[in-house]
Amino acid sequence: MNMRRIFLSLIICILAFSASAKVTLPKFFSDNMVLQQQSECHIWGWAEPGKKVMVMTSWDKKSYSTSAHWDGRFEVVIKTPKAGGPYTIWLRDGDTVQLSNVMIGEVWICSGQSNMEMQMKGFKQQPVEGTTEELLRCKDEQLRLFTVKRNASLTPVNDVTGLWNEANSASVRDFSATAYYFGRALRSTLDVPVGLIVTSWGGSACEAWMQADWLKAFPKVNQHVTEEDVKKLQQRCPTALYNGQLKPLIGYGMRGAIWYQGEDNVPRYDYYAELLKAMVEGWRAEWKQGDFPFYYCQIAPYDYSLIGWKDSQLLREQQMKAETIIPNARMAVLMDAGLEYGIHPRKKRQAGERLALLALSNTYDVKGLPDFAVYKEVTFQNDTCVISFDRSKEWVYFEHGPSSKNFEVAGQDRVFHPATKVWYSRNRVYVVSDKVKQPAAVRYAWRDWVEGDLMHDGLPVSSFRTDDWDSQPVNTQSKGDYNNPN
Repeated sequence: MNMRRIFLSLIICILAFSASAKVTLPKFFSDNMVLQQQSECHIWGWAEPGKKVMVMTSWDKKSYSTSAHWDGRFEVVIKTPKAGGPYTIWLRDGDTVQLSNVMIGEVWICSGQSNMEMQMKGFKQQPVEGTTEELLRCKDEQLRLFTVKRNASLTPVNDVTGLWNEANSASVRDFSATAYYFGRALRSTLDVPVGLIVTSWGGSACEAWMQADWLKAFPKVNQHVTEEDVKKLQQRCPTALYNGQLKPLIGYGMRGAIWYQGEDNVPRYDYYAELLKAMVEGWRAEWKQGDFPFYYCQIAPYDYSLIGWKDSQLLREQQMKAETIIPNARMAVLMDAGLEYGIHPRKKRQAGERLALLALSNTYDVKGLPDFAVYKEVTFQNDTCVISFDRSKEWVYFEHGPSSKNFEVAGQDRVFHPATKVWYSRNRVYVVSDKVKQPAAVRYAWRDWVEGDLMHDGLPVSSFRTDDWDSQPVNTQSKGDYNNPN
């Protein structure tokens, strides 16, 4: 039945293309777009089957030609220069289509769930910190923004709905706050045009952004998705957002991707690191741009008991693990930027700028920027836990004084007690609990809601534990579509 429907759709498309000689392009090939600099960029679209299509670029006056296939699809590969613009691109198969105000620069795909989707204007009664001030100064003709409209689909589609805009108060207000702050930081440091394509959906599961074949390694995931599943689950349905919001973009020349997702996977934390790895590997294989950079936000602290869940620190731990098993991937920590009573933190500037720190340091080789320290190991000296860190050449410290209340210690009985004495020296933290004379494990910020205060060079350190003791399973039932406010 599905094959018959696909075949009929192809016939309809061919008849539609045959009725007009004018080239048709996906929405993201349009005026105001940004193409990745100094690369071979693919441009594709549809024309009358068999018809010759000419493409000309104003920056070098070169022409490229191809012919539309039997289904009307054509594709050319054009060479882009160093960053600059604006330029013009012409496409012709009889009639001419002109793309104006095209910039050449750095392009990033921005994806995830509601904390990536959350616009600068915020959600209703859920503001973004600093929006008013930012909208007064956000005008930037070389920062270009494109938002993919929500679309869940059982089968892959060939286009999206969206529009490229220059950054100004109107376009930024309705654009992802995290992505905007990321792009603004790149513009400021690199001084080249930047294009951001946001494809996200509040409440979406990681599984929804993956192709069916990639999910075969995960037996807990539904392997037989139907139209009813898509209608019922929408953004939580496996493969539905890959098909409806990501597949059409694959092949668009870009530098890398940023990702802010994980809240929906809290109840399924136990395989999240491997799941994210499979997703990234799949995206990279499809894009055919090698191990392109992948930078992501660790979910921020929040009181998950408000939605009937718990133990989100285990998902944060999985995100920390993912950094070690995915090549060319790094995690931005947000332990100091959460909101106890809201799953949508207001501090989106911190999220976007910390993602930009990772990109600028690791992709663009900008020197002098801070780095996120990470837990390395613990040793026990009598009653004292001595914790050391990697990537900590500037030494660790506590944000609000010489000590912290976020540590707890356990002995071999596995019963944790609050630390009674905590201090730091160089890149080590020392922890003692009067109730544990022979410590066997120590944990930092190991709960859903916490105000992280362990810092390094102005950046927070992730929650962590030194043990691998089994935890009680989390509640796997949701109290509704908490992460989908619209």
